[in-house]
Amino acid sequence: MNKGKCINPCILAAVSRLGHGDRILIADGNYPLASKTADAEKIWISLSPGLPTVTDVLDALQSVINVEDATVMQPSEGPDPEIFDEFEKMLPGIGFNRLGRCEFYDECSKPSLRLAIATGEKRTFANLLITVGCA
Repeated sequence: MNKGKCINPCILAAVSRLGHGDRILIADGNYPLASKTADAEKIWISLSPGLPTVTDVLDALQSVINVEDATVMQPSEGPDPEIFDEFEKMLPGIGFNRLGRCEFYDECSKPSLRLAIATGEKRTFANLLITVGCA
């Protein structure tokens, strides 16, 4: 019986096929998952507006993988989105790469993106691209 926080069978199956250096996108509800993730396996777990959040999914994933690196989508103007503080608290010691919207889309179109998860997250710029670390 699975004792981790992640119980979604599709996510667990996809994660079991990942290795060190593979990447996972946890996307907010605004992200164009179908067109901006190339050949990555896509899983839509968006239930309703706001559910689940990107941080809910990150919390569950952290119970089954180690995160080595993280990249966020940086707004072109204004302050950092508040969710960036949550990401930093959940991933202490991880330096965050910051890419503009188009550069982030390009990064998520590379072959190293193996899994893309759509959430119901309503906060803007709440997309997180994580790199799987060693066990």
